[in-house]
Amino acid sequence: MSVAPPAQWPGADGQPVSCREKLKVLAENHEEAATLLRDLLEDAVLMGVDEAAMRRILAEMVAALPSPRRAGGGGA
Repeated sequence: MSVAPPAQWPGADGQPVSCREKLKVLAENHEEAATLLRDLLEDAVLMGVDEAAMRRILAEMVAALPSPRRAGGGGA
């Protein structure tokens, strides 16, 4: 697994996002998220949480995020 941003960000229409400003924001968000996730994992492991369990917890958290496309924000 890499914490580098993807080479292309797939758009909802299947085409890669190409707007420079959008790409800049996506890259910044990716970097912030990677840093936060790294810190969360490191802190948890240093406090005695099982690493594999913490990785599952983080993955489940992402999977449970509501879709911003759905009215009322209900589940993905």
